[in-house]
Amino acid sequence: MSFVIAIDGPAAAGKGTLARRIAETYGFHHLDTGLTYRATAKALLDAGLPLDDEAVAEKVASQLDLAGLDRSVLSRHEIGEAASKVAVMTPVRRALVEAQQRFSRKEPGTVLDGRDIGTVVCPQAPVKLYVTASPQVRARRRYDEIAAAGGTADYEAIFADVRKRDERDMGRADSPLRPAQDAHLLDTSEMSIEAAFQAAKAVIDAALNGN
Repeated sequence: MSFVIAIDGPAAAGKGTLARRIAETYGFHHLDTGLTYRATAKALLDAGLPLDDEAVAEKVASQLDLAGLDRSVLSRHEIGEAASKVAVMTPVRRALVEAQQRFSRKEPGTVLDGRDIGTVVCPQAPVKLYVTASPQVRARRRYDEIAAAGGTADYEAIFADVRKRDERDMGRADSPLRPAQDAHLLDTSEMSIEAAFQAAKAVIDAALNGN
C-alpha cells in the first residue's frame, strides 16, 4: 500500500520546495496538484477553447496526462490567471481530484502538495502538513525569486496579489484552503528551508515507524 504525504498551504509558503525535497529523500513520487489546474487551463488556451464552459473544461481535465506536467511552461503568469478561472468549477475539481487520487496510490509512496490534499484529495493520508508563512514574508520571497531570475517586480503589487489569492483560495465554496484537523502546522516565516525540512522529516519518520 502506498504511503501518502499530504502537504497543503497558501501560495509562496514553501510547500512545493519542501514537497520536492521530501519526495527525493524518501524515493516517493511527487505531484504538485496546482500544475494539474494550470495544465487544464493551458490545454484550453492552446485549443482556443473558452475558459468559462464547464462541460468543455471538465472534458479536458478528465483527459489530462499527469506525466507530462512541465513546471517551467506552466508557471507562466497568463496560464496562472486562466487556471484560477477553471479551478473554481466543481466538475473540473472533481475530475482532477480523481486523477490526483489515482496518482496517490503509486508505490512505494507519494507526496502531493496543493490546497486541499489533506482535507479532500487524501483525507486518510498518514502524514498531513500545513505549510504557511505571513503574507509579507511570502510576498518578499516571490519578489526575491523574480529579482534573482533577472526580472523586475513590484513588491506592493505582489503583496496585493498574495492577499487576493489567499482570499480566493480560503473563501471558495468548493474545497476551500484550510488545515486538516490532524495536520502538523509548519510556519516557515522565520524558518530556513533546511529547518522546515528537518521538522517535516521528524513527523514523517515517526509515522513511518508507527509512532
